Amino acid sequence: MSNRQEDFFKEETIDFKKYLFLILRNWYWFAISIFFGLFVAYYVNRFSEPIYRVSASVIVRNDQRAGGLTGAEQLLEGMEIFRSTKSIENEIDILKSYELARRALSELKDFDITYEAVGRFKNAKMYNRAEIVVIPTKEFNQLKNYPIHITLLSNDKYRLLINDRKGVDKTLRFGEVFTNSDFSFLVELREVDWHNIPNEEFAFENYTVTFNDLNRIVNQYRSKLNITVNNERRGSVLFLSTQGFNSRQEADFLNKLVDVYIRSGLEEKNQIATQALEFIDEQLLHISDSLRKSENALQAFRSRYQIMDLSREGQAVFTKIERLQQEKVSLDIQAKYFDYLFTYLKDKTQENTLVAPSLMGIPDPLLNSLVGQMNTLFFEKKMLSYGARDNSPAILQINQRIESVSEALLENVTNLIRVNQISVNDNNRLLRLAENELMKLPVTEREFINIERKFILNNNLYTYLLEKRAEVGIARASNIADNKVLDYARYENAVTVSPKRSRNYMLSIVFGIGLPLIIIFLLDFFNNKIREKKDIENKTNVPILATIGHNNIDCEYPVFEKPRSSIAESFRALRTNLQYVLREEKSKVISITSTLSGEGKTFTAINLAIIIAISGKKTLLVGLDLRKPKINKVFKLQKENGLSTFLIGAHGLEEIINPTFVDNLSVVTSGPIPPNPAELIQSEKMEEFISEMKKKFDYIVFDTPPMAIVTDAMILNKFCSLTIFVIRQNFSTRNVVELINELYTRHNLKNLSIVVNDIKTPSYYGYDYGYKYGYGYGYGYGYSDGDGYYSDEPENRGFFYRLRNLFG
Repeated sequence: MSNRQEDFFKEETIDFKKYLFLILRNWYWFAISIFFGLFVAYYVNRFSEPIYRVSASVIVRNDQRAGGLTGAEQLLEGMEIFRSTKSIENEIDILKSYELARRALSELKDFDITYEAVGRFKNAKMYNRAEIVVIPTKEFNQLKNYPIHITLLSNDKYRLLINDRKGVDKTLRFGEVFTNSDFSFLVELREVDWHNIPNEEFAFENYTVTFNDLNRIVNQYRSKLNITVNNERRGSVLFLSTQGFNSRQEADFLNKLVDVYIRSGLEEKNQIATQALEFIDEQLLHISDSLRKSENALQAFRSRYQIMDLSREGQAVFTKIERLQQEKVSLDIQAKYFDYLFTYLKDKTQENTLVAPSLMGIPDPLLNSLVGQMNTLFFEKKMLSYGARDNSPAILQINQRIESVSEALLENVTNLIRVNQISVNDNNRLLRLAENELMKLPVTEREFINIERKFILNNNLYTYLLEKRAEVGIARASNIADNKVLDYARYENAVTVSPKRSRNYMLSIVFGIGLPLIIIFLLDFFNNKIREKKDIENKTNVPILATIGHNNIDCEYPVFEKPRSSIAESFRALRTNLQYVLREEKSKVISITSTLSGEGKTFTAINLAIIIAISGKKTLLVGLDLRKPKINKVFKLQKENGLSTFLIGAHGLEEIINPTFVDNLSVVTSGPIPPNPAELIQSEKMEEFISEMKKKFDYIVFDTPPMAIVTDAMILNKFCSLTIFVIRQNFSTRNVVELINELYTRHNLKNLSIVVNDIKTPSYYGYDYGYKYGYGYGYGYGYSDGDGYYSDEPENRGFFYRLRNLFG
């Protein structure tokens, strides 16, 4: 009994050989799937409108001094008027800003209208290569994003069709204005350079024209603009790319975008210079009147008193006063600039570019740095504001930075105003002392010095402002952009993004192989039927006594009708194996059962009984399926008398035993269906029947009911020498093995064995079953399927059968 307690479940491994033949058997599904996949790939490659990607590159000088001084910086290095700090992240945000894209698209005249050529199988975006050109009426608000269909009829006429609720279907001449409530335009033929443009680009007669909404295409191009950096940490080269249906159109957009970007950076520099010029002009306007008055007064005094030079003492006093006056001029200019900054920072009603402090002769490095930071932040916010809302994270972050710099700048300006006031007070004190010395001079000379002092003061201030104005003007004229275009986008270098022809064909092959492969594996995985020996052997220790092939003969007893058939040979092998199993038994009682009806137990019992009888053994076939008898129908016997009538005492033994057309084979049918089959089988009459039959017959074969339905087969166990459990391939479920294990371990059925019935010979099971019977119990011998051996063997096996046998 120790072997009954062993673990039935053996380690399962992947049977590559099984799956190989499973695939070979279904080769046509792979062929169909691959063909369909290749057809789809061809259709996609042939009729999909291609998508192209074009790229451009820009270098950004992102260090504090922008990689060295250029233009204005070279002239005004000490002034640091145009000092700037740039970051790659900010420049990327600027390039992706709404305002920059809108400016670029507004300057591209061919982006306001989309031309789409309608072909037989696919459409094509023509951009500026269409044979027609639509000229909208100026200042007319065209209906946006609504398709207009134009069909060329001749060199003079075209058909205009506007579907849906517009109801427009007219024939017009080229150059004739069409106007309704939604549209106003005229259509002309485009002048084409046929030498440079292939004719096939104009081989269309139907076009769809759409007036584009600027806001929509701006957002569209912003969303598909991709920007990368050559090195995330230290790189300063930006690579811009975009993709679309027309490579020329995408290249034109990228080139215009980088041009506007470079131009906007230069405009930022020029704006700083413009602000400085406005401030200087305002100061010159105030000082010019004072200079004119003091000059006239000096000339009048000299003409009246004929005084041209001063005495030595007067000259010394004048020189001292002149020096102090120059200091006063400088301090006054600084004070005005500080007042300008203080008022601006306190007001905060607008964010304009600030005048650089170095322009006013203020060398304070901290002030210059803070003003430069404010100007940079104002520009960044301006660019970001066109593409982001006021409450967006980017805008909120830059507002926080502006507020922080503004507070630092206000504190610095307040301190500088205080220092400047101290310097002004000290200068005024020294001037008063010099003026006291002036009072000691003669009246005429003293008056002359006062007049000349005012003139020189105004003249020096005016000259100083003129010099600064000239410097700023030169700087503005010599300004160049910090950033530079490395490579413009070229449509000739466009990369095809879609369709990827080779990839599509490769994917179609993978799909063609993978889809049926997955389906086959899934069907195999979820198929709970018994399909091969391993489904039984891996889960039970009950021996497989034999395997029975599929019955291709329209007969219930093929072993008699076709003795040279393959199925007859399988029953001979079963008979041979029985001799080894029951070699010690004198009279052999065999019970044949199954799990459910339809698994072939009756077919197996009949043919086993016949094949044993043919061998010369006296054999009795007993129909013990009292509930659903079949044997009487097969042998065409009446069911008025049978086992059930004997068990109730209605007939004797000789009356229920029926001879058959097979020598040595007798049949006892089940008889009429009784109301209590189980009780009859357990009766003493059943023991009497078996005892008497053992004396008369060498083999007794019981056809019992299915075990999963009734327990009659279990009751007969004490009378049986061998119990055969029939399992049908691709019919019985794998749960049958669990029932067999339970019968084997708990109910102690005598010599419990398994017969696998209805084995078909598909190539993926051929190496286990097929026409070569390697019977699992180990006592029999295998019958080879040599050419012409079986009478039911097909003449032409085919390629996959021969390949199976080669590996089998």
